[in-house]
Amino acid sequence: MAMNQIPGHNIYIGGIFCLKNKTALAKADITHVLSVLRLNPSEETFASFQHLSIDADDVEDENLLEHFPAAIKFIQAGLDSGGGLLVHCAMGKSRSATMCIAYMMHKQPGALTPQTALDIIRQSRPLCEPNEGFMRQLELYHEMGCPDDVTENPIYQRWLYHRDVEESVACGRAPELKSVRFEDELPVQPTPNDTGRSVEIKCRKCRRTLATTPFIIDHEKHERGPQRYAKQPTSTECAHVFLHPLKWMRPSLFPGSVQEGSDPDADSTYDEYSVDAPLSGRLACPNSGCGANIGKFAWQGMQCSCGGWVVPAIGLAKARVDIANRVNPAARGSGGPPAMGIRLPPGMRSSEVGESGSGRGNL
Repeated sequence: MAMNQIPGHNIYIGGIFCLKNKTALAKADITHVLSVLRLNPSEETFASFQHLSIDADDVEDENLLEHFPAAIKFIQAGLDSGGGLLVHCAMGKSRSATMCIAYMMHKQPGALTPQTALDIIRQSRPLCEPNEGFMRQLELYHEMGCPDDVTENPIYQRWLYHRDVEESVACGRAPELKSVRFEDELPVQPTPNDTGRSVEIKCRKCRRTLATTPFIIDHEKHERGPQRYAKQPTSTECAHVFLHPLKWMRPSLFPGSVQEGSDPDADSTYDEYSVDAPLSGRLACPNSGCGANIGKFAWQGMQCSCGGWVVPAIGLAKARVDIANRVNPAARGSGGPPAMGIRLPPGMRSSEVGESGSGRGNL
């Protein structure tokens, strides 16, 4: 199929064979060519063009996201030169469309989403259809705010961490300690929501603080999980609060990486990988004088009692922790109630936290 121009842009999308149509390239005044495929034609083909090649396969686990900034910069340079720009892959369907969508969102981050940008491209080239993995990467890029750099973005780093976990689990082992993101060790801490309400979770037995709002993971109820693990939800209420990995969890997640009797919260050096690291197991309270069983983890994921699927899953059992809803009057105005911790009765916990937006109401 011939190359097609994106409406409103001097950008063309095509497959590899459109490079042979010298008449069409000259008519469109193509000066820059972006190739997004693993096997490229010889460089002689691009002798009369400014050329950027990105080696990538059209498979869902290909990391195109890391190449968005370089591709966007090249596309913009081509347009600024006054000529036309061709973005091509093998068929002009998935990889090339993904790069064009990323560029369009970067130019209009508040106006376009991956789907709306794709709809614009399909006006002239209906066959464009990025694979599901690329669409997810575009959604992540949109969630980041379409930045000039993605590698230092926490959303991107967390996505890479999940990829490492998936690869390890596929090989039948737990991930390496060096690849796990312990969220409370990051230089930039996640911030609570701006409603003035937050959640604090403590061990019911010893009252040791285990987690707060920024480290709680939302999940959708009845979200479909892998068929081999799927089961009917046993309850509409969640039995666990799911968390991002935190440094106090090291002795449970990587039992061979922490010296006996050491403080898991203290700054120290840990082995990068423990051959005994289990795929799943129990979480123990980090208080050395307590050690109560407070939850469980499964790197391969598990289905919540509500039917939602969480991967990887690190969950605190609600029956073994106390959950307090806190209010910050500064965030709610001078007329708000005084700041205080509220220990909720068991029957009120999920509804209170659901109102706060912390995530537990959706767990």
